[in-house]
Amino acid sequence: MIFLRYESFGSYLRMFPVTAAIIAINILVYAADHLFLDGQLMEHGFFYSSPHDNYFSLDEPWRYVTAVFLHLDLQHICYNMFSMLVFAPPLERLLGHVKYAAFYLLSGIAGNLLSVIVDHSTAGAGASGAIYGVFGAYLFLALLKRSLDVNSRKTVYSILVFGIIYTLVVPNIGIWAHFGGLLAGFVLMYLYDWYLIAKRNGRY
Repeated sequence: MIFLRYESFGSYLRMFPVTAAIIAINILVYAADHLFLDGQLMEHGFFYSSPHDNYFSLDEPWRYVTAVFLHLDLQHICYNMFSMLVFAPPLERLLGHVKYAAFYLLSGIAGNLLSVIVDHSTAGAGASGAIYGVFGAYLFLALLKRSLDVNSRKTVYSILVFGIIYTLVVPNIGIWAHFGGLLAGFVLMYLYDWYLIAKRNGRY
């Protein structure tokens, strides 16, 4: 079962520095914004678009990235960072630190992009799109590669079923950001796997 974490704090930092850095940045940003900055980071960093203001966030494109590191409340950040803590490390080990960092950011950006494609008037913040990208990668590995053990596959399926129900039932959740991240993670993992196969076959 790849999602069980046995590492000490020090070994976790050494083995999964990108995941640890992402968690630390999110916590520090949340703490600074809520304790000292009176929400200014959220105000200038959350993702939004409307046909009459910042359409597709083209006036302020940095929001595609900054929104991934912002959270609305304590429950929001605790849920997302716990998911990162437990589920992200195997993917960082699989992809390598640099590729994994790019994968995470691209998944988060894709989540924001799909949300504005589907609903031109949208607003949101949070790491959920990027985290669903992680789940999308595992879904590819579970469905098409069958490279996860049985218990890990069951965990992936259970999390996704729960996540989809939660996304659809609970109000004020970025449904399309979640699905955008999930789709991006699946596609990115497919492309990475295709690249590895092509490389092994001498095409790259």
